[in-house]
Amino acid sequence: MSGEVEFWFDFASTYSYVAAMCIEAEAARVGARVLWRPFLLGPLFSQQLGIKDSPFNVNPVRGRYMWRDLERLCVKYGLPWLKPSVFPRNSTLAARVALVGAEEPWGPGFVRAVYAANFAEDQDISSRALLEALLVKVGADARAVFARAESEENKPRLREQTTRAAELGIFGAPNFIVKGELFFGQDRLEDALAFLSPAAGR
Repeated sequence: MSGEVEFWFDFASTYSYVAAMCIEAEAARVGARVLWRPFLLGPLFSQQLGIKDSPFNVNPVRGRYMWRDLERLCVKYGLPWLKPSVFPRNSTLAARVALVGAEEPWGPGFVRAVYAANFAEDQDISSRALLEALLVKVGADARAVFARAESEENKPRLREQTTRAAELGIFGAPNFIVKGELFFGQDRLEDALAFLSPAAGR
């Protein structure tokens, strides 16, 4: 198989951490290209649910299950894990940088580094200093990247990306879009990649 899979993610999303760490290897297995699509869940939750917090905080029973489930998943996939002391963290600046990196060689590495900082090291991903250090770590010119990320041309792009997510029917994260079909949740990655088959969807 070959083709493209759109990966829609928010850095504050817990299950997106697992997906971000696994998607490239899984996509490579079937010869697929990953298209990185950062967006913001906050505006969607506000519009769709009328809340200004994570549903996992609004519903503590659901939240307790999620944290334990995520811990199990990290063991399953061999991922480092440290429950963040602040949840959810503001991911706007990181998303703007990731949007700049979506077509750059350093982009995927930056995404993984931000997720690791949030969910494996309990670091503040809204910190410009941290993001600059992560950019240097993945071989990017931090000053040049931030100039692009914070430009008046780039800021509307993140809003437009989030609006596009809503138009696609996205209501959470992570999401995978293959041939116009939406697959929601980290556990749907395999199904999304299987949909690349010419016979899929009949």
